[in-house]
Amino acid sequence: MSLGMVLMIVLILALLGVIPSWPHSREWGYAPGGVVGLLLVVVLIMLVSGNL
Repeated sequence: MSLGMVLMIVLILALLGVIPSWPHSREWGYAPGGVVGLLLVVVLIMLVSGNL
């Protein structure tokens, strides 16, 4: 497994952890999910373009 793939898996798990439907993150709102989702998109674009 490459570093990019590991990073993408970690970001997907973090994205699932900050979904507001979970009891521990209900009062956080949608901001953490948006930030982690944006990081996931950036890593995915870098992985596809070969820069990671």
